[in-house]
This record gives sequence, C-alpha cells and structure tokens, in this order.
Amino acid sequence: MDKLFGKQLKYISLIILVLGVVLIISNSNYHIPSNNEGYQPEQPIKFSHQVHAGELKISCLYCHFGAEKSRHAGIPALSICMNCHKFVSASSDSLNLEEIQAEKEGRDIKTVISPEIAKIYTALGYDEQLQPSGEASKPVEWIKIHNLADYVFFSHQAHNNAGVNCNECHGEIETMEQVRQVSDLSMGWCLDCHREAGENFDTAPERTKLLSDCSTCHY
Repeated sequence: MDKLFGKQLKYISLIILVLGVVLIISNSNYHIPSNNEGYQPEQPIKFSHQVHAGELKISCLYCHFGAEKSRHAGIPALSICMNCHKFVSASSDSLNLEEIQAEKEGRDIKTVISPEIAKIYTALGYDEQLQPSGEASKPVEWIKIHNLADYVFFSHQAHNNAGVNCNECHGEIETMEQVRQVSDLSMGWCLDCHREAGENFDTAPERTKLLSDCSTCHY
C-alpha cells in the first residue's frame, strides 16, 4: 500500500513539475534556441525608421543598398547619413521653435543640433560647426537584430530580385520608432513562404522544387 502511494505521489509530483514548467514558459519571453522574435535592443543612436522610411518615404535601398547585389543588406556608412545631416541638424519642430524664440528675443538664430545627430558628428570627428574636432573618428557600434544560424544561407539579393518586399520579413518597418524582430525566422516560417511562392511557378516545376530543396539554404 505504501509503495502504491509512493508511486502515485511521484506521478503527481512529476505532473505538477511539468505543468509548472509549461506555465512559466507560456508566461515569459522564452523562445526556442535561435528564435529571437520580439528582440528590440537599444541602439547607440536612436534612429527612427518611422521618421525616415515612414514620414520621409526614404527607400530602404537608399541606405541598405547591399540588398540589391549582396547576401547582406548592410549597415549604412555614416557618410550616407551625412548626405542629409550635413544640412539637417535637428527636427523641423526644434528648428521652428528656435526661430520663434530668436525672434521674440531679438537675436540671431542659433544652430540647433539634436543629441542623436550630434552623435553622428562626434563619431565622424566633427564639432557642431562640422569642422574637424581633433578627435579621431570611430565607428558606431550598431547592434544586429536579425540573426540566422551559421548553417543557414540567406541572400538579400535573391529575395530582392524575386520581388520580395522588405516588410514580408521585417514587418512594418516604416511604423517603427525602434526596430524589433517581428518574425521568428524559423525554418518552418521560411518554408511556408517558399511553398506559397512555389505555387506561382506552375510552368516551372524545377523552380518550385528548388524553393523547398534542403540545399537551397543548407549546403
């Protein structure tokens, strides 16, 4: 009788343990390895895609030009930022506010530089007048958000040339003040998209097969 009771107690304890683990996982940010869905790190410069890609309608490929001809979309060089920010040093609201304030105080308009744009100037070794500051330039250490396992081959060029929109993988980037990983980027998620795309190639079965062939992404 005691042995039977002991076995029942072990089973009950095991069930409670399993239920506890399931409850903890379901109410946490836990993901299986390599799934970083929702990952949203703080970047060294608060670059707003909502402003640049959304309000200003700047094409993704203007900054991430590598997506057209390379596996990697690439992180834009600060020289690309300076194409605009050597002329634009702050938001229009900040510039308008300074103009109004200067008029009220009867003085010349001061140069307004936002703290985030100032970080670009500093990284390039410039002062607020865009003159050499005497400090050495240093790269901005951006944090990569979308990471695939080392055994996965992915080419931005192939997807871009196939007409895949950036939003299909990255979500509505143009609405994001701070970028986050929207999709789990799992093999199943990729295959669902490949199989759906394959349905559009009824006249080219070899193309359809290629989209779901292991060696396409793993070789």
